[in-house]
Amino acid sequence: MLKLDISQVTGFLSADSLNKLQDSVNDANKSLYSKTGKGSEFLGWLNLPGNVSDNEINEINDCAALLTAKSDIIVVIGIGGSYLGARAVIDALSGNFNSLLHKNERKSPLILFAGNNISEDYHYELIQLLDKYDYSIIVISKSGTTTEPAIAFRLLKAHIEAKYGKPEAKSRIAAVTDKAKGALKKMADTEGYKTFIIPDDVGGRFSVLTPVGLLPIAAAGFNIKQLLNGAKNMMNLCAEKKPLDENPADLYAAARYALYQNGKVIEILASYTPNLNYIIEWWKQLYGESEGKEGKGIFPAGVNFTADLHSMGQWIQEGIRNIFETALRVESSKHSLIVPDDKENLDELNFLSGKKLSDVNKMAELGTMLAHVSGGVPNISISIEKTDEENLGGLIYFFEKACAISGYLLGVNPFDQPGVEAYKKNMFALLGKRGFEDIKQKLDKNLKL
Repeated sequence: MLKLDISQVTGFLSADSLNKLQDSVNDANKSLYSKTGKGSEFLGWLNLPGNVSDNEINEINDCAALLTAKSDIIVVIGIGGSYLGARAVIDALSGNFNSLLHKNERKSPLILFAGNNISEDYHYELIQLLDKYDYSIIVISKSGTTTEPAIAFRLLKAHIEAKYGKPEAKSRIAAVTDKAKGALKKMADTEGYKTFIIPDDVGGRFSVLTPVGLLPIAAAGFNIKQLLNGAKNMMNLCAEKKPLDENPADLYAAARYALYQNGKVIEILASYTPNLNYIIEWWKQLYGESEGKEGKGIFPAGVNFTADLHSMGQWIQEGIRNIFETALRVESSKHSLIVPDDKENLDELNFLSGKKLSDVNKMAELGTMLAHVSGGVPNISISIEKTDEENLGGLIYFFEKACAISGYLLGVNPFDQPGVEAYKKNMFALLGKRGFEDIKQKLDKNLKL
């Protein structure tokens, strides 16, 4: 069960500031559930955990099993919401050194990712690796024309067909795309790929609990039904018309907004568990794309403690006081490791002898929180019991619901991302794509080409 603690925030706010937001939060919920707010055409995620049927789960698991049986490696091609959520869950559930295990030591294929960058070296080296191992592809794109994944799929499609021949290659490719239109949908139908649908009413960054996330997660060997059950439990817990103190997602959104109104414009999400790094990356996209528009929005930043306490710690402790911190904590470790006693005690650590490493880590969490609060940084704490499918499903839905409410409190549409297109237009123009000639002329002039 997820726990939210805002006790280290209230000292930075007026006594009734959160209570004053109850009506605004109620209005945001009303807009959300009645589908009268901005972006209401993209609310399919809201009740999604309760709407995925056993037949859909079985179909995803069956496809995952077929790909797994053929593969040492499965390459997931996608960018943004088409890969971050899946990677976040897979990394959180996998062992920290899973990628270094021999293929016979792993229970499932190694999941690698492509199409989230345009690095020549990255994709060249990936192809060199795939020469040596059996592999399959999961390609994820609504349109099939987003530059980064489209390039990666063109490269890997050519490689997999050359390696196995077209008939076998098509059995090793699954596509997650639009139900009716787009380049990838057309290609999948023409080639005969197994296809799953990205719902029209679910935006990319809210799509973890659709086949966009569920198929790669299942292919990595994890239980997607438990993931959905955890999300469903959180959906019920965070339902409409609950007071703030009974609704963790609404309370998180309200606390963030109250801090924002008081000049805290940067939120730092900190984790003390290294394999939650991509949960932070997914969260950054979710909140960055949802809130950052119309000159508004809290800037989402991420750190990994305790490592970043030795780099960013100084700035957080004594830098500009326009920040607040949210700590993502895991209450129970998967393993147990005791600090041994050392007769010589040259490192002067015998005061820790006999203690579990997790207990030392928890004291680091507590000590950091107390230091940062005393330094003027409000702290929110989000705790999950352990890193399993059910807890991660709940965490995903918690962040999604809170993000929607946060966007409505800010007065923006939390479900669009108009600013994302700006770099694409410039890139297309500079590369000479037809239809972008006027933009290219302006850019050439600015760059003095």
